[in-house]
Amino acid sequence: MLTLEQSLRAANAILEQLRRDQKEAVIVVCDAHGELIVLLKTDGAPYSSIQIASNKAYTAARERRNSIEIGNKVRDTTKGYQIQYWSDPRIIGFGGGLVVQKDGVTLGAIAVSGLPEHMDIQYAGIGLEEIMR
Repeated sequence: MLTLEQSLRAANAILEQLRRDQKEAVIVVCDAHGELIVLLKTDGAPYSSIQIASNKAYTAARERRNSIEIGNKVRDTTKGYQIQYWSDPRIIGFGGGLVVQKDGVTLGAIAVSGLPEHMDIQYAGIGLEEIMR
């Protein structure tokens, strides 16, 4: 599992880059069960991004894959599947939730929300890199 120290380092690395770039977002780090370890909201981030970031991290941790992969699969009209039948309303298909794995074991997940999807993924990657050091 991710430790509090690892989670704080990851969240702070993302926060520092957001500040340098003058961007606003919500950062979430969760354990392998999708349970919250750290949540940071910058002053100007939308409040709706709190739940979205939490759900992105939850999805990545529970499904053991990045949240965008779920979204891409759901949007595929020929080979996709219908997410509404998963019976878990927290599963989300927006990009920005990255699974943290080491040696094939899921340790947790990191998510960012509040920016365009490709930027959420980029910033979450900063946290992932920090943990994998």
